[in-house]
Amino acid sequence: MSLHATTSQTAGVHSHAQEAIELRRLHRFFGETKAVNDVSFTVSAGKIYGYIGPNGAGKTTSMRILATLDLPSYGDAFIDGFSVVNDPEYVRQRLGFMPDAFGAYRDVSCAEYLDFFARAYGLVGKERASRLEHVLDFTGTLGMKEKSIRGLSKGMKQRLCLGRSMIHDPAVMILDEPAAGLDPRARIQLRRMIRDLADQGKTILISSHILTELAEICDSVGIIEQGRLLASGSVDEIQHQREQRRELVLRVLSDPSNAKEKIQHELQLEEVIVDGELIRFEFKGDMQKQSQFVSWLIHQEIEIAEVKSHQKSLEDVFLSVTEGLVQ
Repeated sequence: MSLHATTSQTAGVHSHAQEAIELRRLHRFFGETKAVNDVSFTVSAGKIYGYIGPNGAGKTTSMRILATLDLPSYGDAFIDGFSVVNDPEYVRQRLGFMPDAFGAYRDVSCAEYLDFFARAYGLVGKERASRLEHVLDFTGTLGMKEKSIRGLSKGMKQRLCLGRSMIHDPAVMILDEPAAGLDPRARIQLRRMIRDLADQGKTILISSHILTELAEICDSVGIIEQGRLLASGSVDEIQHQREQRRELVLRVLSDPSNAKEKIQHELQLEEVIVDGELIRFEFKGDMQKQSQFVSWLIHQEIEIAEVKSHQKSLEDVFLSVTEGLVQ
């Protein structure tokens, strides 16, 4: 394996990076498999970036490289301006990583578990005690700090793992499928904690299969498939980058058959559905073109009482961008 890295920023010359996370032409190959294939994106400080894709797309491999648990075949990645290749020790000081599967020592208490990691990060004395109390309180585990981990529910174990990843007050947090296996209430509570962390100024990269939840909390998303980043930006930005289609539903007051005929002729559509007073069809174009088209229909003496437009959701965008391919 050949290893190429860009010039590192060392501790002596480091200045606050404008982007808290940066992947720069990142590659990771396993034999013939290109797990991560030329991926580049940035995440600004204090933002939440959703990393989505099917199983085997390269999400976890990318996150492991950011967490300094693996090395890229080519390219580099930066956390708070420090290279994961050349400055892994500085990256680890600034990064909290919550893996999709984590080891929990069954015969220790919640407080002992977090205290172990606090010590591992070099926290001592009052600072360690203060961080431990803060994390237990923030994650809602303060009341069970003396309880053995073996007796915790899945949701409480996830909270504890989140606490472990933030015990040293990192600037950047990488969360790999944090809501996996949680019940609806636990997912809502976890989502609120992640949003609170971002409001405190932390930068968060999160992967999840629950796209509706990512859409609610993420400032932007990246869609990856077969190791390649297919799109990156806000849901609206990604949709603007692609051919825009939306479903229009019109309620007409009279002669829907005449309205259907005019719509089919003007837009060259084969499928226009009439359901009583409602007319449904797929419209290609942005909101301005939609407004112009509705105005044109009114000038054609079509009596329109109501217009509904179905916006693309994150799930819609994901399905339009990806092809369901695996490697």
